[in-house]
Amino acid sequence: MQESYTDDTEIVLGYGAFHKKKGMLNKLVRWETFHTALQYFSYALAGKPYMGVGRNLSYKKTIFYRHKGFSAHNNILSGDDDLFINMAATKKNTKINIDKDAFTLSEPVKNWGQWIKQKTRHYSTGKHYKAAHKFLLGLYSISHFLFYPLLAASLLFYHWQLALIVFGIRFLLQAIILYPSMKKLDEKDLYPMFLFFDIWMFFYYFIFAFAVFKKPRQTWK
Repeated sequence: MQESYTDDTEIVLGYGAFHKKKGMLNKLVRWETFHTALQYFSYALAGKPYMGVGRNLSYKKTIFYRHKGFSAHNNILSGDDDLFINMAATKKNTKINIDKDAFTLSEPVKNWGQWIKQKTRHYSTGKHYKAAHKFLLGLYSISHFLFYPLLAASLLFYHWQLALIVFGIRFLLQAIILYPSMKKLDEKDLYPMFLFFDIWMFFYYFIFAFAVFKKPRQTWK
């Protein structure tokens, strides 16, 4: 991770992967992790860094002290590292590192209840992002959520040939973009199922939509 630093670099975003294990839950957890990483890496490369994962994140103590650490988020029980990056990262001071030697590997959750609790906590933190980031991420999520319902409606009530062309173009672009991305992040075993995972995202957004509006708990149990 330290190899990514230059004189101007204060933050380095890495990939926090999960161990590969049997079962559909493991695949869904790793797909969601990859999908999230694809977004925050892409935004950082585009000059709009907005988050990092605490499992693999590096920053200089000077920027930590300059922003008074996590004091701006003392009222939030989780996501302090995530929100610190959202506050402190800029186009000039942030880089990504996708070298496989820099990956971290963590134990994934073992049941659906743990995963739902984990993701609910993550999305309740996301509401504290900067307004521009919330708008762009929300726009992406809404378009992703609506794609398949609108595709079905177009097939039934509009020109099905045109609907299939749009679907085919999107599918082809996904196939071209996802394979090298999954290869770089060592998740290419998920590639044969990417269409299934893409459809699954409709249900994923539906399940976790309430977390965006849920008021986070203020005290530890």
